[in-house]
Amino acid sequence: MLKDFFFLGLNNLKRRKVRSWLTMIGIFIGIAAVVGLISLGQGLQDYINEQFEILGGDKIIIEPKNIGPPGSATSKNLILTSKDLEVVRDVKGVSKAEGIIMKSGVVTLKDEINVVFTLGMDEGYFELFENLGNFEVIEGKELTDNDKYKVVVGYNHAHGDIWDKPAQLRDTITVEDVDFKVIGIRGKIGNPFDDNAISIPKETLKEILNIEDEESQIIVKTEKGFDPETVAKDIERRLRASRNEKEDQETFDVTTSEQLLETFQNIFMVVQGVLVGIAAISLLVGGIGIMNTMYTSVLERTKEIGTMKAIGAKNSHILTLFLIESGLLGLMGGIIGVILGISLAKAAEYVAGIYIGSPLLHASLNPLIIIGALAFSFIIGTLSGVLPAMQAARLRPADALRYE
Repeated sequence: MLKDFFFLGLNNLKRRKVRSWLTMIGIFIGIAAVVGLISLGQGLQDYINEQFEILGGDKIIIEPKNIGPPGSATSKNLILTSKDLEVVRDVKGVSKAEGIIMKSGVVTLKDEINVVFTLGMDEGYFELFENLGNFEVIEGKELTDNDKYKVVVGYNHAHGDIWDKPAQLRDTITVEDVDFKVIGIRGKIGNPFDDNAISIPKETLKEILNIEDEESQIIVKTEKGFDPETVAKDIERRLRASRNEKEDQETFDVTTSEQLLETFQNIFMVVQGVLVGIAAISLLVGGIGIMNTMYTSVLERTKEIGTMKAIGAKNSHILTLFLIESGLLGLMGGIIGVILGISLAKAAEYVAGIYIGSPLLHASLNPLIIIGALAFSFIIGTLSGVLPAMQAARLRPADALRYE
């Protein structure tokens, strides 16, 4: 019986092709937006999770509490110092701690001038990470503490559009009027901050920028068997005592990698929820369109309904037929929307990869998203047809047959 209702409903929709297509527009636009946004959002979340896996769950990050990018604090009361670094290294559970300096500087390459983010780091900084991923050097070699006037450039310096003539190994780059020789080129990481930065030895950066005693950021690796959260609290307590600061009035932030990941995920969920909520408005409009179409269908087929009842059709049969029709409208709109959403997500991924060069926009095609979208569109269609179907089922045969 259901099979017959299904084919009968499908034939009724085919007879009204233009109206069926117009009715499905709201559904497939909404489903396309939801599927596309969730796919891209899931891909972004997967990428963030991968980056935090590279960072490692045993890391703690200490930064000055200031507004702006790392290294922008200038007040002596805000900046971290080598004294703070030694305090951190003495905390129980700290396996290794290294500081890094991050500053913007005027950089010249082959008569071109740019303001470039410069990282000053020691050789020990790289020992904090077991897996550096694309942060590794793909051409040349990594910096050592002995490479005083050597530089390793980010991927975009050699392959991007920072310079008209890209940087190459053994080129000379001038940083704040001091010449450096390019000895390495980093792999593509995917975010402009890292891909546009250059790295030089920390002591050399202090020298050319007249930095007396400053650490823009301190990275800590905890010992095995120690809880990073507990170690982070001990670091915060020791730094507070060393800097003569009261609780809740610290001029620094101590954050574990797990806390950073949780913060990113919370922000991401809020943003994605808002975007999906906006897209859901289209689904509501689509549902109203299906309801309107089904009401019109009931009026057009009143005599047909009367004939069906006259030859023995029950109210439940009429109700089921109209619910199947409205559900099919929602389902077909959902199928088109899923295909369109996946296509849009893949197109965005392609554009980001080819023209922007970023892996952040990546479409993650989770089968559950597709199944959920199709089920949701079918349910929306079915629910939108409930009232029209009830109206059709309640028609009296004699009244229906006399309807003009």
